Parts: sequence; structure tokens; C-alpha cells
Amino acid sequence: MTRTERKPVSTSSRTDTSGFDIMRWPGRSATTLRRLYGIDRPKAIEFLDRDPVNSVLARANLDNAGIGAMSALGLFDNPRHSISALSWDSGNVIPLGFDDFGLDLLADSLLSRSRVCSSLVGPAQQVLGLWERLEPEWGPARDVRARQYSMVIEEPSLVEPDPLVRRATTSELSLVFPASVAMFTEEVGYDPTLYGSSYRRRAEDLVSNGLTFIKLGPDPDGVHERVIFKADVGALAGGVAQVQGVWTAPDLRGQGLATHAMAAVVAQILATLAPTVSLYVNDFNTAAVAVYRKVGFKAVEDWATILL
Repeated sequence: MTRTERKPVSTSSRTDTSGFDIMRWPGRSATTLRRLYGIDRPKAIEFLDRDPVNSVLARANLDNAGIGAMSALGLFDNPRHSISALSWDSGNVIPLGFDDFGLDLLADSLLSRSRVCSSLVGPAQQVLGLWERLEPEWGPARDVRARQYSMVIEEPSLVEPDPLVRRATTSELSLVFPASVAMFTEEVGYDPTLYGSSYRRRAEDLVSNGLTFIKLGPDPDGVHERVIFKADVGALAGGVAQVQGVWTAPDLRGQGLATHAMAAVVAQILATLAPTVSLYVNDFNTAAVAVYRKVGFKAVEDWATILL
């Protein structure tokens, strides 16, 4: 299906004096999808705060955005009204709150310029609906993860926390980084160090900001230490801390290590960072899903990820 075929013949458009495309839709007021600027930040925050768990990735990016043009698109049913849908538009595309008409507009906007994102991620209905519109030109995807459980916990786990789980220090980056690379390679399917230094800088930032939790144990060589468990707070915004990059040394899996370690991570996050802890996990990763449920995480919605 082409973009032209998706546009209803009864739709007309014009350009307002600020240069933004305004689409007319039968029975709707003027609808504008446009780049967000610093002046739009309060409206964007108000929209994202309606659903802090689903919006944590976009909110974290928005919080770090400068005061000029942001890597976000906002949908306004009327230019003077509040934002009715929003999509982060950078390395990840994160669509939130779009109806079918809005997804058409968002797809047309993304397809009108060079692709910069490497993935689509967020609530499944949003991501899969958008991908249906983008796939004819952007496909095939490297991987489609059509069902991922978005899970949350807001109280300390009833599982006994592992007392040896703690924040990593900057002096331990040489131990943390190999574990981070192993996690990414296992999860995504390629070594991130093959594509420059950005992944290492990301790991350094997480550690230096106290957002990486680890447990150390003996290396199989019997001499050195290694990271045997790791988890990052990959996004922190709007009262939600999203845990990412959870990894357990392969030779120690299935022994209860991750369950007690995750209970410790939850306890420390709730005590020092945010009142809600979230994560998302592939539905086919049954071992990880079982761990999170034992810790006390509850599934609240389906997410999806498209890897490009």
C-alpha cells in the first residue's frame, strides 16, 4: 500500500502562516503534526505525564533535549490546543497516543525524509500499527518482536534481596563493560563495539551516574573477579525508572541468582531513584519472565520492538 493510497480523497490540506502542514479531516478540526520546540515543552510534559510508564523512554529523551528543535513530533488537533499524540523521532521512534489517522500522518512524515532510527519501540498497538505503514518502504525488518511484556513493581519485593548487589563504581568500568557487551550481543545479535565508541560512552554514562547495579564474583580463572549480574536504569523520568540491560553470567543461570539480585535492584531504586520500577521483556524469554514475576513485577501492557 502506498502513501498516496492511504490518503482519503476527502482530505484536503493547506499550509498555515507558520509553515506547518495542516490536514483537514471530515468531522475533525484542523490537525497539525509538527516538530516540537522548547516552547512546546510544557504541553509535551503534560501529555507524557498522563501515562508515565509507557512514556518513560520518550520522557527521558525529552528531559535531555535542548531548548531548540527537539527530536520529537507532536500532533495537535488544533494548533492552540494541547498535544494529543507524540512520537520521539531519533535513534528510536517511540509513538504514543496516535489513532489510525495520526499514524497515517506520522508514517507520511517519517517516509518523507531519510531514515535516522534503528528501531521502533513502545506500546504494541502503536508500534505495530506504525510498522504496517512503514514496512513497504523500510522493510524488511531485521527482527520483529511483536509481543513484549511491559511490567511494573511499586513496592519492595517479598523475595530476599541479595546484599552483595550494589552500584558499580567508575573504577569498575573494565569489569562492567564486557558484561554490557555480552548482554547486548546476546539480546540484539551483534557486537556493538564494531560500530564505534557510542556504546562504551553509554556504559560509562550509566556507571558514572550511579545507574548500573552489579554483583561481583570469582572469575573461572580462580584469580580475578568478574561481573556475574548486571542491570541498568536505562531511563529515569516522570517518577519511573525503567530497568534495561539485565544480564546474568551464562554459567550461573538457573540457580536463583537473578531473582535475588533483581529484588535488590528494585529495593535500591525504590529507596533512592523513583517510586515505580518498570521493564519490558520478550514474551519468548520465559526464564526472564519467570524471574520478574517471582520478584513481584506485574504485566500491565504489551509492547513491541522493530529492529531495523
